[in-house]
Amino acid sequence: MVYLVEHFYSIQGEGKYVGTPSVFFRFGGCNMKCEGFGCKEKAENGVEVLGCDTVYAVNKEHFSQTWVPISKASELLAVLELYELPNAVDIVLTGGEPLIYASDLIFVEFLEALVKRGHQITFETNASLNIDFEKYGVYKECYFALSVKLSNSGEPLAKRVRGDIIYNIASNAKDAFFKFSIDAESITLGLEEELSEILLHSPKTKVYCMPVGGTQEEVEKNSEPLIEFCKAKGYNFSDRLHIRIWDANKGV
Repeated sequence: MVYLVEHFYSIQGEGKYVGTPSVFFRFGGCNMKCEGFGCKEKAENGVEVLGCDTVYAVNKEHFSQTWVPISKASELLAVLELYELPNAVDIVLTGGEPLIYASDLIFVEFLEALVKRGHQITFETNASLNIDFEKYGVYKECYFALSVKLSNSGEPLAKRVRGDIIYNIASNAKDAFFKFSIDAESITLGLEEELSEILLHSPKTKVYCMPVGGTQEEVEKNSEPLIEFCKAKGYNFSDRLHIRIWDANKGV
């Protein structure tokens, strides 16, 4: 069973393809909680849940009312018919962690149909869950934003940094790039060494750094220190354009 939390047609707000018109599919479920990011979301029952800025796509216990069960690939493909799309626009698969469904036949059939229709597919993944590229060849036609979690996520090192998986994805994907969420405090706490160790697993893969934040205020606070960090290290700064424009995480 695959769970879809939300879908929307917008522009890509982060990473290498920022500004590109894209249909987003946000899937429910994740193998991490990332409570270190400090973002809070209030559930319908009033409980405030701590996690990443899309905790509603991670925590099924408190947000299950928005998780739609999908039993056929055609149900996902039907979403595209809801929008007046000018052409085969990019498709972005995010979460939560979309690769928890990597071996699900519904999910694989959906990907195969998208590729056949000419869509570019980009996964936004924490790069800790492996893919069998030989068994499911469609993944070789996909693009991957490798958002490997840093210590500021609050997750243990052995869980968030899987060098073998990072190498496997970067080596087999159509294209891949690193995308890190970084706040001002982390820059002063030895972030450089942590990033360097991660990048050793795929040294030729480009790096994009974006400011932590689920609101305009938070993104603004973390942007200038991060820009200076990127200038010093030669990394690419990635804005969070959707948050800066709409000051929201959902539906944009």
